Amino acid sequence: MLKIIIFSFFSIVAINAQEVKTDTISKAAIPQNIKFNYKQLIIPAVLTGYGFIGIESDQLKSFNSQIREEVQEDIDTKTTIDDFSQYAPALSVYALNAAGIEGKNNFKDRSLILVTSYIIMSATVLGLKSLTRVERPDGSSNNSFPSGHTATAFSGAEFLWQEYKDKSIWYGISGYIVATGTGVFRIVNNKHWLTDVAAGAGIGILSTKIAYWINPYINRKLFRSERNDTTSVIAPFYNGKQLGLCLVKTF
Repeated sequence: MLKIIIFSFFSIVAINAQEVKTDTISKAAIPQNIKFNYKQLIIPAVLTGYGFIGIESDQLKSFNSQIREEVQEDIDTKTTIDDFSQYAPALSVYALNAAGIEGKNNFKDRSLILVTSYIIMSATVLGLKSLTRVERPDGSSNNSFPSGHTATAFSGAEFLWQEYKDKSIWYGISGYIVATGTGVFRIVNNKHWLTDVAAGAGIGILSTKIAYWINPYINRKLFRSERNDTTSVIAPFYNGKQLGLCLVKTF
C-alpha cells in the first residue's frame, strides 16, 4: 500500500539522520567555539529541498495527488491525534527528567534551546506559508506549505534525540517515530500534501540543530553571571490554526 511506503520512507529517513554525530553542549561549561559539521545539514536539506521542488514540479504535484487519492480511498476516518502528537517528543524530555532520567542539559539550558528552536521554526513556517500560499488538499485555506504540525513534531524529535541519545538511542528513535506519525496523520486528515510534510520535517530538524549550535552564544549574551536565580523565556507556538505564546520560568 502506498501509505505504508510513505510511512516507511519517513521512518528510514528519520532514523538514518541520526547516524550523523553532532556536537554536544556541556552542563558544566559553555564551549568557546562550535565545530560545524556540514554533514548534519544533508537530511534536513534533502527533505526541505524536496518540498520546495514540489511547489513547481508537475511530476511531484501529480505524485502528491496520487498519494492523496489512495489515502482518501483507503481511510475514511479522520483523527485529531496529530494536534497533540506534535508536542509529544518535546514534552517527553521534561517527562523523562521528572522521572529522574537526566538529559544532556539542565532545565534552564534545555528550555532556552527549545524556545530558540521554536522561534526559528515558527518564523520560518509562518513566513513560508504567507509567501507560497499553497492550497490545502481539502481546499480549506491557502497556507498548506509547509506543515506546521510536522515541523513542530520533528523539532521536538531532534530535541529529544540531542538530550537523550547518550542515554539510549531508543529515546530519540521513538521521538522520530511519533514525529513521522504526525506527518502521516496530516496527510490522512487531508490537510497537507506529501511535499508539505517533507519540508516541515526538514525545517523542524534544522531549527533544533541551529538552536544547539548557537546556544553557547545566546548563553554568553543573556547569562553573563555564573549563577542566575530566575530565568524567564517566552516561546511562540503555532499548530496550524492557533498562534500564541507560552511562558517558561525557572526559580
